[in-house]
Amino acid sequence: QFPFGRRLPCDIYWHGVSFHDNDIFSGQVNKFPGMTEMVRKITLSRAVRTMQDLFPLEYNFYPRSWILPEEFPLFVDEVRMMKDSDPSWKPTFIVKPDGGCQGDGIYLIKDPSDIRLTGSMQSRPAVVQEYICKPLLVDKLKFDIRLYVLLKSLEPLEIYIAKDGLSRFCTEPYQEPTLKNLHQVFMHLTNYSLNIHSGNFIHSDNVNTGSKRTFSSILCRLSSRGADVKKLWSDIISLVIKTIIALTPELKVYYQSDIPAGKPGPTCFQILGFDILLMKNLKPMLLEVNANPSMRIEHEQELSPGVFENVPSPVDEEVKVAVIRDTLRLVDPQKKKRKDVQQHVESCKNTVNVRYNYVLWYRCQTLEEASEAKEEAREAGAGDGGERGGSRSPEASLPSLCLKQVFPKYARQFSYLRLVDRVAALFIRFLGVKGTTKLGPTGFRTFIRNCKLSNSNFSMASVDILYIDITRRWNSMGTDHKESGMCLQAFVEAFFCLAQKKYKSLPLHEQVASLIDFCEYHLAALDEKRLVCGRG
Repeated sequence: QFPFGRRLPCDIYWHGVSFHDNDIFSGQVNKFPGMTEMVRKITLSRAVRTMQDLFPLEYNFYPRSWILPEEFPLFVDEVRMMKDSDPSWKPTFIVKPDGGCQGDGIYLIKDPSDIRLTGSMQSRPAVVQEYICKPLLVDKLKFDIRLYVLLKSLEPLEIYIAKDGLSRFCTEPYQEPTLKNLHQVFMHLTNYSLNIHSGNFIHSDNVNTGSKRTFSSILCRLSSRGADVKKLWSDIISLVIKTIIALTPELKVYYQSDIPAGKPGPTCFQILGFDILLMKNLKPMLLEVNANPSMRIEHEQELSPGVFENVPSPVDEEVKVAVIRDTLRLVDPQKKKRKDVQQHVESCKNTVNVRYNYVLWYRCQTLEEASEAKEEAREAGAGDGGERGGSRSPEASLPSLCLKQVFPKYARQFSYLRLVDRVAALFIRFLGVKGTTKLGPTGFRTFIRNCKLSNSNFSMASVDILYIDITRRWNSMGTDHKESGMCLQAFVEAFFCLAQKKYKSLPLHEQVASLIDFCEYHLAALDEKRLVCGRG
């Protein structure tokens, strides 16, 4: 810890809450710029909704959501329409404050008229979602899953999922919501920070029992009942990858703003907490994503009234220590050096069929260089180990990795979903000034002109009207008034609008894909022309 600053650069910087240090020019930081903002309930809902517009079947793992207060009239109208079309439909909704955490401010309602539309709603907006009434129960209790996900890199995208997680249980037997039990938080809300205050909360030293257990213990139980656990894991992996694909476009905008390309800066990684609920049919549903999941491995225990002490939590320790240990192993800067040295040595061994020490001498120009290369190879665990006197790899004594790579491993299955990523690349290209996150009117006109999107039916005057209308509406909804201009979400809406005008007969995702191809083709031609002119 450096409470008064530091003098020397570090390999890895571990920030407590968010990326906030502008004095880091190298190394790796454990937070991405903008991640805290991106996983807030409203921003996450908007990002997933954009993907639901494009791929409704692929993104059906997130409950139907409305943003308050701006979409309150829409919420009222849609609920009325659904009730009119199906009189037997008796829904329950859950209201979650945008910046809330640990269950703060969450409540259940049966009708839109029950929403607490007070003055605080303007200053503290919220998301209202359809409540999942038929969750999977274990021991008659509702529970959720906290899975730890490592976003190791944004470009190229690299995602790891921990092989085990936590199952957090409610502390009262579950019943479907009624007007009588709506307010029983220990029955409906799985938040650990709420249930810890219940008299029924059970601290256990056994990972298979108590109010907090390992996810693997739940999987074993499901497997013993004949459930298809492999399919469940596959569905969870799919949910995680699709969610991160929804988040990456705006993360890239934040990233280029804080760490502009071509300037010295750190690379980033981040551990995220995915909260997932299993339905009765074992379909996983995304509840939320946490940018700062708790890594505590103890809990408070009351010894006497008002006197507490921290007691180790074996369940937390088993899962969280492995996640942090293996995150550090994956981002270890020395690991790449060792790998490079090992590849160099292997190359030498394949090229020249002589003993290892002579190969190193052959490749190096001086005895001093040879000595350094041998030392690096020995540190990397290269060579033939004890036979040649080399030391074992530092990782040899550690357990196998608990983090499983899922992307780019499964990239082929999900790459077609990354349309908004490509739209974001167009947006970033025309931002103009480095360090900004909003597109000005000149940048938008240049985008239209360079991509040859204006014509007799869509004049530059129409372009300006489109820009003004969409930008004004999005800026009235947002909280960031520091910068004027068009945010990425507004640009995406404008892009979808242009795609629908140009390719009327296609489904939306094909319209958007066709317009992206059209824009990329014209921009590639323009770049080629500039290159030729530059050579001239």
